[in-house]
Amino acid sequence: MESIMKKYNVHLIEEAKDDFKQFDNSQKIKVAKQLKSLETNPLKGKPLGKKFGIDLTGYYKLYVLKKQIRIIYTIKENQIMVEVISIGRREEFAAYKDAFKRIKTSR
Repeated sequence: MESIMKKYNVHLIEEAKDDFKQFDNSQKIKVAKQLKSLETNPLKGKPLGKKFGIDLTGYYKLYVLKKQIRIIYTIKENQIMVEVISIGRREEFAAYKDAFKRIKTSR
């Protein structure tokens, strides 16, 4: 018996596309591989909450390159879509801060 697996559409918002462009080719390959894995396993990342005054409840983080890069995303179950909000470096919580700003301006 075959198991029917939903395939999610992984969508990067415009700012996340710009984030992706900043990486070198080897980093892009690793980030793209993680993004692709979200198509069949959107719960692969860890749920986020409120930390350092940044509320990302309902969003997830996925690590790339031994936690050097973070992908922040949400799952839109009704659209069978993973929406990537931010892809950034670990330093200064950049990915989280960017994601929070982007979410606030889109509401």
